[in-house]
Amino acid sequence: MYNRRKTKKIFFAEQAVGGESAISVQSMTNTKTENIEKTLIQIEELVEAGCEIIRVAVPVLSAAEALKDIKKAIEIPLVADIHFDYRLALKAVENGVDALRINPGNIGSKDKIKAVALACKEKNIPIRVGSNSGSLENELLEKYGGATAEALVESALKNIRILEENDFYEIVISLKSSNIKTTIEAYDLMAKKVDYPFHIGITEAGTPWKGTIKSAAGIASLLTRGYGDTLRVSLTGSPVEEVKVAWEILKSLGLRKRGVEIISCPTCGRTEIDLISLAQKVEKETAAINKDITIAVMGCAVNGPGEAKEADIGIAGGKKEALIFKEGKIIKKVKESELLAELLKEINKL
Repeated sequence: MYNRRKTKKIFFAEQAVGGESAISVQSMTNTKTENIEKTLIQIEELVEAGCEIIRVAVPVLSAAEALKDIKKAIEIPLVADIHFDYRLALKAVENGVDALRINPGNIGSKDKIKAVALACKEKNIPIRVGSNSGSLENELLEKYGGATAEALVESALKNIRILEENDFYEIVISLKSSNIKTTIEAYDLMAKKVDYPFHIGITEAGTPWKGTIKSAAGIASLLTRGYGDTLRVSLTGSPVEEVKVAWEILKSLGLRKRGVEIISCPTCGRTEIDLISLAQKVEKETAAINKDITIAVMGCAVNGPGEAKEADIGIAGGKKEALIFKEGKIIKKVKESELLAELLKEINKL
């Protein structure tokens, strides 16, 4: 569908990132990592929602020490998020993480980056070099007059070259801004310079409502340009919502499949059933279904029968009743009062 950018393939444990591998979904816990019990509970919730790579914050030594027990208890790749103190990165590597995320603007001198690179190289652990508009080096902010696309790229490249000088090439790149235009321009620039996989997202996108819209606009723009090998949606809220939004973006572009897809019309004056309530209830009742099925919840005879026939199962509303279609054929006519129960019964048969 889209001309995906060709990149080298990197492995986060068994999870491939880049090359021709599927675009993976990431998230980050918001628990205190050193609280192992709470962190594991949240990771379990995220995995159930479809998270394929999990990142945890490692701001203190106790968090780095907790990584050993967390790693033993989970089955998806574990990424340690490191800022400021390279010694925490070294401890994370020692305790078995599958990847590191470091920030070029604050990890420290060349010698410190070299120490991290050598430790990761020894254990075949990839590094995500993450340039972020909120934490660029002061000299670059002065040079470019702010957190521009050029500044993001120069910051990342400077640190990538240090890794390469130490024969380290297991690199993933992210160039994140809260400004969509800046983010797209940064990836455009970087795509011309390297073939490392891209981790994409719009940083600090906002609350679940506005942040979902902003993330969808930005991430979809990048994906349709062929950029993106793994992604995270950044929302001020539950990380489970980040995973759900990420999957819906990928599904809407036809890039991944997972679980139920609901097609429902916006309603109009022709609608004779309470379609809004019905669609919401169907979405809620089918949220835990992992099978790839399409459900059409349509309100009238204009587009309803056609959409319902195209779906695996669906309804086309009439006057206080509806037709239920299954695999393109009408299977029954149902009164509105019985519609939800009958539709769910047929969905469960699938």
